[in-house]
Amino acid sequence: MSKAALTDFTGAEIYPGRLITFSTRRGNRVRVTEAIVLETLTDRSSGRVVPKLRVRPTGRESGISARKTTDIRTIGAEHVVVISDAPTA
Repeated sequence: MSKAALTDFTGAEIYPGRLITFSTRRGNRVRVTEAIVLETLTDRSSGRVVPKLRVRPTGRESGISARKTTDIRTIGAEHVVVISDAPTA
């Protein structure tokens, strides 16, 4: 049995080093955050396989106030969009 590739809804493959965007909540609002994928994970604690990603936000996101931290986060992979490969500089 082969391991299937993790993809976003457009079919772009998600793997470490890719630049992605995902939705986050801040207060009572939703904003779009940009991040770099560090690792792909699977969560089987609920009895089914749920894809997860460990990401480091780049600090660029929608909204007026700036992001205060770029700590590593674990997010669900279901509403992620791949932008491109991560910038090297």
